[in-house]
Amino acid sequence: MFLQPQITTASVESLIGNTPLLTFRSINAHLPDTVRIAAKAEWTNPGGSVKDRAAANIIREAEEKGLLHPGTTILDSTSGNTGIAYAMLGAAKGYKVKLFVPANVSPERVAILKAYGADLVLTDPLEGSDGAIRAVRQLIADEPDRYFYADQYNNPANWRAHYHGTGVEIWEQTDGTVTHFVAGLGTSGTLMGTGRRLKDFNPDVQIVALQPDSPFHGLEGLKHMPTAIKPGIYDEFFPDRQLEISTEATYTMARRLAREEGYLVGISAAAAVVGALRIAEELADAGQTGMIVTLFPDNAYKYLSEKRIWDAA
Repeated sequence: MFLQPQITTASVESLIGNTPLLTFRSINAHLPDTVRIAAKAEWTNPGGSVKDRAAANIIREAEEKGLLHPGTTILDSTSGNTGIAYAMLGAAKGYKVKLFVPANVSPERVAILKAYGADLVLTDPLEGSDGAIRAVRQLIADEPDRYFYADQYNNPANWRAHYHGTGVEIWEQTDGTVTHFVAGLGTSGTLMGTGRRLKDFNPDVQIVALQPDSPFHGLEGLKHMPTAIKPGIYDEFFPDRQLEISTEATYTMARRLAREEGYLVGISAAAAVVGALRIAEELADAGQTGMIVTLFPDNAYKYLSEKRIWDAA
């Protein structure tokens, strides 16, 4: 008798989360063993970034509330990664996706979005992500019934994805030893959700927010909050500390991570390591211990056309 083989299958959505925690060999070599740094490899999500988590939960909660159903188009503004996640999940679930994107995002991101079949509207590059936000708000005001406006900057489903996922994973992966969580500010969902969950586990965990040191910067995906449209989900009083990161230091760290650690990561990931290393060095200088965790939001495959980052010695 012929027996049917037992085949295990998975959906794209089921592959999101449970990303590995990576350690370092070179950039932390000057630190004592009592101060450690680790980073979650979020590029292992199926869409290639941490934004898969938020997009999946935004879609899931909208479906549960009846706000998103067959025939509805998902609409939002994005600098790239969340849009890629929407486009991937929209294709997997049968939703059309329309995105407003700054025209100066990397060509790799535009190519990926088009490959998934997303409808793109390119906005003024000089206005950055805020220009895309203003443009999408105008469309939804004019045609409110045609779309599900995901509104990643103001939708609490964004931070809840990290409260129920990322924060729990970090706590379990460090056996509850995490002392600091460091994350950059874009929508702020990663910092707010992960930070809240870690604070629930241990109120003494320090939450450190990173942002560019100038409104004119090259840190794609990160916001200079004093001069940007502040996300509705962001509470500026929640982080225990704010750090400003320079573009130059970030680009140098991106090259170091690739050439010394074998981690070819994106710009916001390199900025996160700059911040985490600064905290680690302060702890070491003070003779204190620490387990500092940050995230690599994505890898560098979407940024390789930016020669100014990678061609420097």
